Amino acid sequence: MSSEIQVTFDCGDPAALAAFWAHVLGYRIQDPPAGHPSWDEFLEAVGVPAERRNDASALVDPDGSGPRIFFQRVPEGKSAKNRVHLDVRSAPGLTGADRMAALEETAEHLISRGATRLERHEPAPPTAGGHIVMADPEGNEFCLDWIPPDGRGTTGAASSQKPHLSPETPGVVRNRCCASGI
Repeated sequence: MSSEIQVTFDCGDPAALAAFWAHVLGYRIQDPPAGHPSWDEFLEAVGVPAERRNDASALVDPDGSGPRIFFQRVPEGKSAKNRVHLDVRSAPGLTGADRMAALEETAEHLISRGATRLERHEPAPPTAGGHIVMADPEGNEFCLDWIPPDGRGTTGAASSQKPHLSPETPGVVRNRCCASGI
């Protein structure tokens, strides 16, 4: 039997970082407890002072299949490279120049949302499909990655779904995993 996981980010501004990652992953902010129309109302009802109401935030996959993402305020800033990172699938089913162009398009879209581009790794067939290393607004590294058309080297199957980039629609496909090399 497998275990359910939660991914936790230490950060300085949980609400802002949760909003960024909700857009990237197509997730949504977790609903407040039943009987409370907003998190602010709930936190006030349980006596949390206004200055502590951004100490945490959480995202959930609207499909219910991905892990919960939790953001918790910590006093210190990020000081070193991540030992664990997320690979965001943003060019499923694409190959060669089309795949790298889709990754670049997603990178530019996320830069407009506060991400930083760190480096591009060119494809090196047959095992490395190319990826772009990014950082979220608080400096946490992540990769815009791909899925090989035949699915080799991954734990998820390849997808024919094309990326959708617009301010209203997240530009990624989520919940597939493989090593990206960073």
